Amino acid sequence: MPDEQQFERQQQPPGSLAAMHNKPDHGEDSYRGSGRLQGRKAIVTGGDSGIGRAVAIAYAREGADVLISYLNEHDDARDTAKLVEDAGRRAVLVPGDIADRSLCTQIVDRAVSEFGGVDILVNNAAYQMTHETVEEITDDEWQYTFDVNITAMFRLVQAALPHLSSGASIINTSSINSDMPRPTLLPYATTKGAIANFTAGLAQMLGERGIRVNSVAPGPIWTPLIPSTMPAEQVEQFGRNSPLGRPGQPREVAPVYVLLASDEASYISGAMIPVTGGKPIL
Repeated sequence: MPDEQQFERQQQPPGSLAAMHNKPDHGEDSYRGSGRLQGRKAIVTGGDSGIGRAVAIAYAREGADVLISYLNEHDDARDTAKLVEDAGRRAVLVPGDIADRSLCTQIVDRAVSEFGGVDILVNNAAYQMTHETVEEITDDEWQYTFDVNITAMFRLVQAALPHLSSGASIINTSSINSDMPRPTLLPYATTKGAIANFTAGLAQMLGERGIRVNSVAPGPIWTPLIPSTMPAEQVEQFGRNSPLGRPGQPREVAPVYVLLASDEASYISGAMIPVTGGKPIL
């Protein structure tokens, strides 16, 4: 969370942890596993930092091997991989832009070749930019936001399905913006609404196969995406209007992804679980 003495400087998207003054807490020193995902094989997109890194750490400490898909933040991704390996699990890094159809297939193929299968697919990677007017949004940016945020989910699910068996879990990252769209994040917020509907419909389609599909709807979570996609004045106030009066940390979101991937959530499918610091999603 930004403090009043040292605000974050603007970064280029998607942002890096190294350039942040106020480092997010991904659970590096706090998350303790209890074997809830022992022996499972997970794919986490956007796993280099933010929510994705927190999920990768938690999954590894719960006993899962993790493939980390990321764009180009190589140092952050290597740090995440080390945290997974320090937990005694295998980490595989796959860089590249998931807006590319072929990369979605490569991610799944790599997980299958390295781990022998896939049990958990976490569709977490996302793109956002802030705009004050509709006219500022280019056609290319609109299309790219959809390609990364929702079309890639569809392609990853299609690629993974032949390898998912009964008991597998698909978890998509939606947002409070699916219910309370922020106008300055119009393309992003629109995709997050699509993710909520994609998740609900897919859960019904895959229920007979025993594959569960859920989404997590974070509120304001402090990640590199924030100082790289929002103007400085918004970054300074980020999360302060939540009922808890602060942004959340990635470590505060990761336990929900653990629950949804575990056998404890065996009858939870088609749900959207909010992690919003008190802002309601009804």
